[in-house]
Amino acid sequence: MRIPAVISVLIGLAVVVVLVVMNGAAGIEAGIVAAGWGIGAVILMHLPQTLFSAQGWRAVLALPRRPSAAAMFGMRLIREAVNGLLPVAQIGGDIVGARLLARSGVPLSAAGASVVVDVTLEMLSQVAFTLLGVGLLMATPGAAALPHLAAAVLVAGLAILVVTFIAAQRFGLFRLLEGALLRLARRLDWKGLEDVSGLHRAILALYKSPRRLIAGSAWHCLSWLVGGIEVLVALHVLGIACGLREAMIIESVGQASRAVGFAVPAGLGVQEGGLILICGLLGIGPQQAIELSLLKRVRELILGVPGLLVWYRIEGPCTAASNPQEKLSREMPS
Repeated sequence: MRIPAVISVLIGLAVVVVLVVMNGAAGIEAGIVAAGWGIGAVILMHLPQTLFSAQGWRAVLALPRRPSAAAMFGMRLIREAVNGLLPVAQIGGDIVGARLLARSGVPLSAAGASVVVDVTLEMLSQVAFTLLGVGLLMATPGAAALPHLAAAVLVAGLAILVVTFIAAQRFGLFRLLEGALLRLARRLDWKGLEDVSGLHRAILALYKSPRRLIAGSAWHCLSWLVGGIEVLVALHVLGIACGLREAMIIESVGQASRAVGFAVPAGLGVQEGGLILICGLLGIGPQQAIELSLLKRVRELILGVPGLLVWYRIEGPCTAASNPQEKLSREMPS
């Protein structure tokens, strides 16, 4: 792991600790403990969201025979585990996803292209979901003008990220990435990456299929909406009286703030700060907002750790004596 990544993680953890201490660590701990078995309900609610995201990824694969929905679901879980639990700048999981898809028999250029287009569609659908949340927030009785302005700035920031990412694809970013992947493969001793030379062409080819793009976007929109329901369940598990409208606002704006802060490993501090702000606008106190954030992180750990272990088991025989997680963390930009 590089020093900047370590520093980022430590700063993020410090911010989380400070927020917890400032807002009553004992009370927050009691709130999480009181959730009890309700935490299981939150975890279960995340599974359909992951399944729908996996289906969105599967929809863009332009192949006569695609991996099964169950296989894509497993690969999606591993993608989320790597992005959520390792300091790999929120993109390491996508590289791992392409690698796993290639191991399942998909040509590497097609695998990489599917991940790039899938991430793009996920970001576009997130903009739509954030707009929904901002619209609901603006319709809240008594909402002040300043939160409206802040929400608009957040949407603009997210939209700029999406437009930049799409423009980069069109202007040849992934021609450069082909070379970077080959260099990374040599360092990680990943074999069979010669096919990555067709990545840029494969990406452009996928964008010529409106049916696949629409299907992938629809699955991701559904996934975001289910995420709002997951937050509703989490709030009720924590004993916070809240309706579906508020849950959608919290999830959409909260996820947008984490996306804008993508460079921070696991969104440490960014997620907590964002939830404190948005929950405050809805009459939910900072302590409860942090409880919600920590409940989300508990869910990430419970689903993510097995995902990392499965990934290690898959890649272990192919990486000699070295740990692939450490290798990826060391080689990815911070």
